[in-house]
Amino acid sequence: MPRFEAIDWYDTPRWYDLVFDEGTEREADFLEAVHAAHAANSSRSGRVRAAGPRRPRPLRVLEPACGSGRLVAELARRGHRVHGFDLNERMLEFARARLAKRRLRGSLALGDMSAFTARGRFDLAHCLVSTFKYLQDERSASKHLRCVADALVPGGLYVLGLHLTDYASRSRSRERWVARDGRTRVVCNTQVEPARRSQRLEDVRTRLVVTTNGRELRSETRWSFRTYDVRELKALLSRVPALEHVATYDFTHDIDSPRALDGELLDVVLVLGRR
Repeated sequence: MPRFEAIDWYDTPRWYDLVFDEGTEREADFLEAVHAAHAANSSRSGRVRAAGPRRPRPLRVLEPACGSGRLVAELARRGHRVHGFDLNERMLEFARARLAKRRLRGSLALGDMSAFTARGRFDLAHCLVSTFKYLQDERSASKHLRCVADALVPGGLYVLGLHLTDYASRSRSRERWVARDGRTRVVCNTQVEPARRSQRLEDVRTRLVVTTNGRELRSETRWSFRTYDVRELKALLSRVPALEHVATYDFTHDIDSPRALDGELLDVVLVLGRR
């Protein structure tokens, strides 16, 4: 049985980045399209009104838990004014180096998702890869949403992606990604255990196998996510009236394919508008 060293994959930003980088341009396209389609549709009354003039570029964009800065850099490259924050200094160092190498401008800072105050107000905020589920109690999750709402201009949008839980399933779920960069190959295997419903938690294990310069490195990260089904998610949103639910998509990030927020959809991308 191969041995895996216990290393937080957030402390190895280059390998983490390779796993997710393939989708960066598509996700940035989606974020721009969401703003164009929905920014004029959120209202203080919570009703959808006819689309008005689009907000001119560049957008002011906030990314909580920005990680390695792949979307910070891509949106900066497109001319947006970007600010990201994260709790992991190694990720932030990697993100700053990425911006410097590409001669891009962006603001990066150390920050906590559940307790931050943004400088200025933003047109768009986003957190696409279930990082929100690290907030393991209702108080922290609500505080995060309120912090984001406070950071948005009226009519601004928060695009939030997370995997919902099917409590009826008692099977492990698994995902596998393979990424390459020159002579480096990264294989990522993620395993999610059945949810512990009484605790609203699910245990996650990610293993990376990195082959580079003729060497093979193996690492393993374990953590727990907070769980949500559609009812629990809607209940949470109802506790933050400053944000209204504007639209729902899935992880294909297809702006032309909105979805219903119901029990059938597990990979959810919410568009929330600041009233």
